[in-house]
Amino acid sequence: MPEATTDARARGAGAATAGDPGGGAGPPAGGGRRPLLVYAVATVSALGGLLFGYDTGIISGALLYLREDFQLSSREQEIVVSVILVGAMVGALLAGRLSQRYGRRKVVMAVAVVFGVGAVAAAAAPDTLTLILARFVLGLAVGGASNMVPVYIAEMAPPEIRGRLMVLFQLMVAIGQLVSYLCGWALAGSGGWRTMFGLAVIPAVVLVFGMAMLPESPRWLVEHGHRERARSVLERLRRPGEDVDAEIEDIAAVSRGEGRGGWRELRRPWVRPALVVAIGIAAFSQLTGINAIVYYAPTVLADAGFGDSVALLTGIGIGVMLVVAGVAGAILVDKAGRRRTMLWFLPGSGLAMAVLAAAFLGGDGSALQRWTVILSLFAYILFNGIGMQAVVWLIGPEVLPLAVRGPATSLATLSVWGFDLLIAVTALTAINSIGRSGTFFLYALMNVACIVFVVRKVPETRGRSLEEIERSLAGPGARTAATR
Repeated sequence: MPEATTDARARGAGAATAGDPGGGAGPPAGGGRRPLLVYAVATVSALGGLLFGYDTGIISGALLYLREDFQLSSREQEIVVSVILVGAMVGALLAGRLSQRYGRRKVVMAVAVVFGVGAVAAAAAPDTLTLILARFVLGLAVGGASNMVPVYIAEMAPPEIRGRLMVLFQLMVAIGQLVSYLCGWALAGSGGWRTMFGLAVIPAVVLVFGMAMLPESPRWLVEHGHRERARSVLERLRRPGEDVDAEIEDIAAVSRGEGRGGWRELRRPWVRPALVVAIGIAAFSQLTGINAIVYYAPTVLADAGFGDSVALLTGIGIGVMLVVAGVAGAILVDKAGRRRTMLWFLPGSGLAMAVLAAAFLGGDGSALQRWTVILSLFAYILFNGIGMQAVVWLIGPEVLPLAVRGPATSLATLSVWGFDLLIAVTALTAINSIGRSGTFFLYALMNVACIVFVVRKVPETRGRSLEEIERSLAGPGARTAATR
């Protein structure tokens, strides 16, 4: 990297800590109300999160009847659940590459179309193989949405509200999962799963038309030489009086210093600190056990003697907890900070998972045991939802450098889905091999390991511009400054 760029990074690292105690850059220079376009960008694009949540969550209720209609074994159930994650891994890689060439907005629109096609195919599936292929197509869209929507929001949002706008994506994921649980309960019965899958077409159509009316990311425009278009977009996204030209220059300076980055750039030493943070958080977001609960809670509870109706209602409770966690997380990431939110709530997540594991040790079927299982399960979802799931889609796009944001975000998103796949294809097998208690104790230990990782590696990004974060992570003394 050129020496001048390194110096700029060092100066940025100091500037990034000169504002508020959380590392913020202070209040915005402009006054007046923030343009509604900012909120429209976050709300419309976050529909990708709603589809993501619905299509990954709907299998939980549908599986109770799919396994009867298609006579699925435990291994076949794992394949039906997990194939969407294989598609998500492919979709994440494709979205990153395509977004570098065609822009963030066009990729999100393409993702919405794929969501619609996959939903129709899954609803009409005549056999197991067709259903598996349809869920792979849905996975392409899920991977593309989880990769590109957070990046799009991050690159459009003002620093002081970027956290809550990006967490809106995770909140919409949670709402999508809650809606999927409600549909699973309302449409319970053989054949109802077809309607469950088909309903996803509605938000997919809304997302296509909504994105068609939104602008392209100004950071992508600057990187591709369209500075006037970028200035026009930023003027619509910022308050009157805010220095749009200075923001354009800051983006351009970072872009010039690094050049156009590709996959080879990810091996550069200056990228490594950000990549470690993004991939580490991506991995722990799954290893801490959240999707083992989301995918299999109704199945595990039904097999443990709770009954199908109780299991489905418990699933609705999980969905409610995910939404509550999303709302709380949206508030806390900007009020308390990303790092502090994780350190406050991850210990509760690990403890709740350990209590859940202990509750299954007795296995006496008493009312006390059943309530302990359900309440600890809800507590785990709440604490993990705030402490980890509210942050996972936020940290990567914030810390990853502009020049490699496309491929680097793809790699981080690929890690999310890769570890999610690991959990999906091993959860039932692990329960059959080491029991419910052994499996949940293992997830509890992963929560402890995550806390250690956050303490040692994760910086605070609250209130900083993306360019300030980038410079501070690569500059001298960044580790000390970033955690203040």
